[in-house]
Amino acid sequence: MSEAVRIHPTAIIDPRAELHESVQVGPYSIIGAGVEIGEGSWIGPHVVLSGPLKLGQRNKVYQFASVGELSQDKTATEDQPTSTVIGDDNIIREYVSIQRGTMKEYDTKRGETRIGDRNLIMNYCHVAHDCLIGSDTIFANNASLAGHVEIGDWVILGGYTLVYQFCRIGPHAFTAYGAGLSGDVPPFVMVQGTPADARAINKEGLRRRGFSAEQIEPIEEAFKLIYRSGKVMAEVKAELAQMAEHSEHVRLMSEFINSGKRPLARG
Repeated sequence: MSEAVRIHPTAIIDPRAELHESVQVGPYSIIGAGVEIGEGSWIGPHVVLSGPLKLGQRNKVYQFASVGELSQDKTATEDQPTSTVIGDDNIIREYVSIQRGTMKEYDTKRGETRIGDRNLIMNYCHVAHDCLIGSDTIFANNASLAGHVEIGDWVILGGYTLVYQFCRIGPHAFTAYGAGLSGDVPPFVMVQGTPADARAINKEGLRRRGFSAEQIEPIEEAFKLIYRSGKVMAEVKAELAQMAEHSEHVRLMSEFINSGKRPLARG
């Protein structure tokens, strides 16, 4: 390991870990075997990183976070070929816990918990085994995911949001603080309450991301069809398919609903 690696003398680095020479490691942090950390990353004090774990470039992990530890699933054992894979430019704040995948989805997810790029995961959040998280998301304090949850790009989870196992939240969706989800949330939809119910589309978020009024209008119409029309789901799916011919964003909503294994989140 290069002497250029800026590691505090109280940190414990397993010789089987691989750190880029630019990585900084703070006091009393522990980095285990099978951990790979990319260029420009910063590991604060009192952090525990457990392998197999791949942490990409320019990530920041703050004090007392635990990343890559063995899953709390009772079937998980240390010798299983499971791992955690995290992309670039993520911010992982204090007391966050992110755990390895399990063998339960090895065929489809290779036993990985996977997180994309440019995510902000705030204090005390929990990401359980086999979760898939996209990019550009924000998890406010204490948001927690059970196992096998899937989160799309640009999702925002309000503080204390709780997501039940195997649920999916589509791109650009938004959950209010304290939301409790036991079902799927389609793309662009805002939910609130416990159990969570759909309130509207995430219009302000879409505007901030450059969506035009012409793009937002069919998303609103699709939302009304899904949640306000009173039609049975078979009718909703058929009409969504027709609307999707004229809007790529409605097509995303239609494909999301058609591929779901859980019902939609409804209060």
